[in-house]
Amino acid sequence: MMANPREERELDELTLVCERGVRAADSAGRPRPEPECGLRTCFQRDVDRITHCKAFRRLKHKTQVFLQPEGDHYRTRLTHTLEVARVARTISRALRLNEDLTEAIALGHDLGHTPFGHAGERALNEIYSGGFRHYEQSLRVVDRLEKDGRGLNLCEETRTGILNHTTGTPRGSLEADVVRLSDKIAYINHDLDDAERAGILSPGDEPAIVRERLGGRNSRRINSIVSDVIETSRGQDVILMSAPIAEAVQVFTDFMYSEVYKNPVAKGEESKVHDILLGIWRHYVQRPEALPEDYRRIAEEDGLERAVTDYVSGMTDKYVIDVYMDLFVPRSWQVR
Repeated sequence: MMANPREERELDELTLVCERGVRAADSAGRPRPEPECGLRTCFQRDVDRITHCKAFRRLKHKTQVFLQPEGDHYRTRLTHTLEVARVARTISRALRLNEDLTEAIALGHDLGHTPFGHAGERALNEIYSGGFRHYEQSLRVVDRLEKDGRGLNLCEETRTGILNHTTGTPRGSLEADVVRLSDKIAYINHDLDDAERAGILSPGDEPAIVRERLGGRNSRRINSIVSDVIETSRGQDVILMSAPIAEAVQVFTDFMYSEVYKNPVAKGEESKVHDILLGIWRHYVQRPEALPEDYRRIAEEDGLERAVTDYVSGMTDKYVIDVYMDLFVPRSWQVR
C-alpha cells in the first residue's frame, strides 16, 4: 500500500533527523491518546494547534519590554515568539534536529505570559499565594485552559519543551535546548533594537566586546551567535556556544539588564502594574459571579484564586486597562 503523507514524512525523518533528535514516530505520545493524522506528523499537528489557539492570538497585544509603546515597530510578545521560532528552526535544521518539534516548542513557549510582560509576571507572583511563573502558566494554557478546558493535548516532547524553556528543568530534548537558547538570542538582540528606537540607547552604546565579537548590527549579531552555536554544537549532546562568543553574550545580557530591563525611563510605568492587576484580581475574587463561564467552571474544579489568576494572566495589555477603567474609574455623565 502507498504510504500517506505523514508516513512518508516519518520515513524521511530517518534521514533528515539525526539520532540525537526526536523523530515524530518515536514520540512519547499525548496525555490523551488519539488517532494519528494522515497528513501531518504529531509535531506538525502541535504547531497547528498552537497557532490556531486563542492564547497565541492574544500575544500580539501583550508587552515584550516597553509598556504601551508609541509606534508600530516595537516588538510584542507575538513578534518575539516568531523571531524565536525562526532562530530556533535555523539551528535545528543545521544540526539535523526535528524542526517541527522545535517550532512547536518555540510557538508555545510564551503562551502563559501576563499582560505588561515580566512586570505583570512579578505582580501576579506576589498577588497569587500559589506563585506565578510564566513558563508554568504556558503549560497550563495548553494543558488546561484552551478549548473550553480540554486543552490542546500536545505531545509530551512539546509540553516538556514549553515548561523548561526558562530553567531547563526538566531537561527534555535537544530541540527544547535549542529553543531555550534561541529565546535569549532573540530577546537581547531585538530588545536592543527597540531600546535604540525608543532613544534609551544609541547605536554603539553596547560594550566593545559585543561589537567586536558579535557585530554592530542586529542581523550581524544574530548571525554571529547562531553560526557559532551551530558550529560548536555539531555532533554534541548539548547545545552550546564557544567560550569567546559565550563571554560576549553574557556581557551583552548583563548590559541589557542594567541599561534597559532595569532602566528607570523604560520601566517607569511598571510601579503602576502591580496596583492595577491587584485591583482587578481582588474584584473577581470578591465577585466570582462576574467571571466568564469558562473560568467559573475552573474555579469549581481548581479553586477561585487559581481561576482568577488564569483569567487575569490571559488578559492583553489593552483589555486590562479597559477592565480597570470600567471597574474603578467613574464614568462621565451629563444632565439633560
